[in-house]
Amino acid sequence: MSKPGWLKTKPPAGTKFHALNEALREYGLNTVCTGSFCPNRGECWSRGVAAFMIMGSICTRNCRFCGVKKGRCGEQIDPSEPSRLAEAVEKLNLEYVALTSVDRDDLPDGGAGHFADCIKAIKSLNKNVVLEVLIPDFQGDTQCLQKIIEAHPDIVGHNIETTREFQAIARDRRAGYGLSLDVLRNVKKISSSTFTKSSLMLGFGETDEMVFRAMDDLRNARVDFLTLGQYLSPSGRHLEVKEFVQPEKFAFYKKKAEDKGFLLVFSGPFVRSSYVAEGIYSFIRP
Repeated sequence: MSKPGWLKTKPPAGTKFHALNEALREYGLNTVCTGSFCPNRGECWSRGVAAFMIMGSICTRNCRFCGVKKGRCGEQIDPSEPSRLAEAVEKLNLEYVALTSVDRDDLPDGGAGHFADCIKAIKSLNKNVVLEVLIPDFQGDTQCLQKIIEAHPDIVGHNIETTREFQAIARDRRAGYGLSLDVLRNVKKISSSTFTKSSLMLGFGETDEMVFRAMDDLRNARVDFLTLGQYLSPSGRHLEVKEFVQPEKFAFYKKKAEDKGFLLVFSGPFVRSSYVAEGIYSFIRP
């Protein structure tokens, strides 16, 4: 399917783009922006915003929608990564940081300890930074979630990715709709004051009713923030796009989600889990 006009992107430019690009090279850091072929990379980096991706660039899950490299084992964990990440955040003078990771099912704790170390390192240099983390499911291990929460991120995100009906075709068999809802629910059980966030990709052929049920399931898990965006296939080997959702439909879904009680909703063709994530900053730091 050819992309409609509203899915055109701008080329990267500006001093912030180049400063961020140089910092990533200097400190040897990965971003999900590059790893997942995100269409917003130029725009976000031009605003000085990036979603850092830790624990390497190889994911042990084989989701059919995702462009991140895949393998049975990930790269060796670098113990210097937390300090390098924190130094980059300080150098760029970031007020809002989005931090995610590949899945690491090959590690005993799924990488939760290292993830927590990265959070602590950033917070140790700047206690006022708003830190959003997008975490794996850690196979449902609540002890792993405890490690993340005890590091005191401001927002914990975990994506259900798509509606219940399309889980089996889109996500790795080790993931699951119920598992992801349990992760979000358990975050709130561990720390009711921690904001939670999840995301839905649209364009697999889902109906309004499917999307509404997913919203209800997320609200029943006490999720605070929701993002909805257009799925774009990274390559011909990935799941194909069944529909390019009109911008007006995204506005319609935004209103429905707000009516269901989500505190903040970001809904649009280019919205991703971390896209305009810094828009939450004024909510957290009014």
